[in-house]
Amino acid sequence: MTMDIAALRRDTPACASFVHFNNAGASLPPAVVVDTVVEHLRREAAVGGYEAEEEAHARLEAVYGAIARLIHADPDEIALVENATRGWDMAFYALRFRPGDRILTARAEYASNYIAFLQVARRTGAEIVPVPSDESGALSLSELDRLLDERVKLIAVTHVPTNGGLVNPAEAIGRRARAAGVPFLLDACQSVGQLPVDVEAIGCDMLSATGRKYLRGPRGTGFLYVRRALLDRLEPPFLDLRAATWTAPDQYTVRPDARRFENWESYVAGRLGLGAAVEYALKLGLPAIRDRVCALAERLRAGLAELPGVAVRDLGEQRCGIVSFTKAGEHAAAVKARLGAQAIHVSVSTVGGTRLDFEARGLPDLVRASVHYYNDEAEIDRFLGALAAA
Repeated sequence: MTMDIAALRRDTPACASFVHFNNAGASLPPAVVVDTVVEHLRREAAVGGYEAEEEAHARLEAVYGAIARLIHADPDEIALVENATRGWDMAFYALRFRPGDRILTARAEYASNYIAFLQVARRTGAEIVPVPSDESGALSLSELDRLLDERVKLIAVTHVPTNGGLVNPAEAIGRRARAAGVPFLLDACQSVGQLPVDVEAIGCDMLSATGRKYLRGPRGTGFLYVRRALLDRLEPPFLDLRAATWTAPDQYTVRPDARRFENWESYVAGRLGLGAAVEYALKLGLPAIRDRVCALAERLRAGLAELPGVAVRDLGEQRCGIVSFTKAGEHAAAVKARLGAQAIHVSVSTVGGTRLDFEARGLPDLVRASVHYYNDEAEIDRFLGALAAA
């Protein structure tokens, strides 16, 4: 479909105030998301939190269906969580490892995930094995084939790393994981909302995502997908009366669906806002969103490549809406501050976020400019002009 960019920008009033190229941090929500959250908070103030939740029961249930349509899953395979990291942790820490077990991951894996690997490795004696990258910077499939043996108990990969536009070959990884009978955990925090994500096509067994990034949902929201065939094999690392039923003084029963990974207390207004954000994305269509986002990102990369002293640092044959770069003689934090003073929002990636990748490339930091479909070409020109004016 053809997007009405002017209408989408009107539906995002803050576009008139600044250039927001920090969508991989937190996108600007459309009006319907803001209205949904605020209206429910007002209803809580009017009738009480429990009562407002009871009134919204059918709408809350519909959120599971919307997310299922978004990623081509079933509603009972979806858990609503506070954020992508909590969803990822609930899946990862439900797995059991022993000495000698191997966890395969990518060189550009995100710090929160890698820290969890390190903790479990210390506790259990499992081994973390980063799969080398190929010549484009993505996870090497030939190296994955070489490493994939009977010792491997998990493949855990970030779909789109936090520090650049690289898109890892998730479907090809999924085919290998299924053939080997190894669970595949995909961190889709940066990809859901900007790229079509189909869990059946990818073949992942678990997937975590956030609301605040490319989905344009509220902060404090996210979801976890767990394939039905794996559910009975995973008991979450902690349970409450949402996740399980206390059936006798010394017994409990874990619920049969993915909501075993939820807890009872939740941000109800945020969940409703997440549902509104998902419906908004589905209405626009993820292929159209991807095409628009990728076209803007390529235009930005081309413009950056023409600026003296600027080096585009994105890797991979397939790239997305995250554009990373360095500017000679100017630290990333200084670039961010200078652009911020001109009402242009970017973020900074540092070695602490993806240490293996940064150290391999000899990079201390990067500027990260992440575009979305509601951005326009005039904003890119404004950005390039501001960056060039040292």
